[in-house]
Amino acid sequence: MKTFARLSIILLLVNLSQTRAEIHTGSYNMAEVKDDSTLETRVVEDWKPMAKDPSIRQKLVEITLCEWWPGQKVRLPVTFNAPANGALCRQIIIGNAGLTMKPAAPAGAMLRLLKEHGVGVVLVGMSTIDAMEPAPKLMPGMKEHMLATKDARYSPAWIWGMSDMRAITAAIAEKDVFQPTHILVTGGSKRGVATAAAGIYDDRVTAILPVVAPIIDSPGGPYVHGMMPEEITRMNEQFIIDVRAGKIPGTPVTAADPLIAREKIRSDERIDREAAKAAGWSEEEMKAMCTGAWSVCRTTDHWSAIKQRGLEVFYNQGSNDNVGPGLLKLGQRFPDFPIYVVPGGQHGGAKETGFTKQVGSLPEVDENLFAFAMHHFFKARSMPATPKIVTRWNNATRKLHVSATFPDGSAPQKNELWTAADRHPDYSMQMEYDAWTAAPMDVKKPSSFDAEIRVNKGTRTLDLVTVHAHTENGSTLTLSSPAIRLTLE
Repeated sequence: MKTFARLSIILLLVNLSQTRAEIHTGSYNMAEVKDDSTLETRVVEDWKPMAKDPSIRQKLVEITLCEWWPGQKVRLPVTFNAPANGALCRQIIIGNAGLTMKPAAPAGAMLRLLKEHGVGVVLVGMSTIDAMEPAPKLMPGMKEHMLATKDARYSPAWIWGMSDMRAITAAIAEKDVFQPTHILVTGGSKRGVATAAAGIYDDRVTAILPVVAPIIDSPGGPYVHGMMPEEITRMNEQFIIDVRAGKIPGTPVTAADPLIAREKIRSDERIDREAAKAAGWSEEEMKAMCTGAWSVCRTTDHWSAIKQRGLEVFYNQGSNDNVGPGLLKLGQRFPDFPIYVVPGGQHGGAKETGFTKQVGSLPEVDENLFAFAMHHFFKARSMPATPKIVTRWNNATRKLHVSATFPDGSAPQKNELWTAADRHPDYSMQMEYDAWTAAPMDVKKPSSFDAEIRVNKGTRTLDLVTVHAHTENGSTLTLSSPAIRLTLE
């Protein structure tokens, strides 16, 4: 009987592994990605000075990313920006723009790096799949091919990653302008997904700064629509009812409609549970694809290889962003992960949502790009290590002591402790409106900062993040500790 039981277990494990093997998590043929002969470049506007700033020259082209499936090519616009003085660009930033067929101009940190330091800026036009040409065909075709093949090649993450990598190939083909020794890729949300995928797979990329992009868990919920945990679904339905009734402090009644519209956009871009069942998918396969569809951009899935290659990484995330969930898990498994968790930071959204701290538009996040680039490209400043956190809780006095120490000896000039009590779970809409409060941290010894706060009675859990602004050689880099949760009662 024991032998039979062991055999049954072995057969079960074999069957499960075969079931999982039906799901392909997506990958890239890098020889094809780097082949500039397949770009089929069409010059829309050749090199000429920018009308608004003649110190910058631009070139607009349209390129082929790939033949996504037989007979279906995907093409996107790419704008090259370089100094008008003809100097070669040895450093390049890859960023993003809209889909319109007109030259895209850099702004903020990218513009400063171009004008002050001669950094080339390459902006690839990309968007949600429903907006990419051929607009009526691309999104349904993507879903049909995933359902038929169970291959995450046919996912938004895969094609978004391809857009950044093919933009690099197109830039390097401009040999008289771009001869990069360093390539930094950046972008937010879907463009942060593209950033991460390029960093993971393309060895030409030397640094990435994704903004509000998934790191360890799936953005916005399971990729197979209809597989959200029932508890979260019920919470969100009740939240919308309460928002409409004006029962949620700090959340305007106008938030309900744009939140519902956002969920529809997400579900439309993903495969449906009933459609997957009809296509013969098993429950196990659907569960596997819920996370597997994002594996190409999930940095933590590839962390060892990334570190071995020497890729520099710096994520800028919002604590209240459902596109970047799992921050507590990230802190537990990767406590040294380079990150700026913005306390209370939210994803982008319509003004009616009442999102008052949208990470992508924060000035310190743009400054982080400048500071990170100055570090990576020119070694003009240091990159502080992630601080180590020690906490001490006194239940009798309800006092919490927090210490943040920088193992590399860094001494940021501004240091704060941020906390949020009894937070709502990831993927719940109410989590996006959780309140955070700040307390200053004092210097107790070199590279170590302390704070002590009193916690209200009845608080069950307390989430905390320490935030540190480090100014050096004319730039300020803001980073944080990992997100941490303390169970108090």
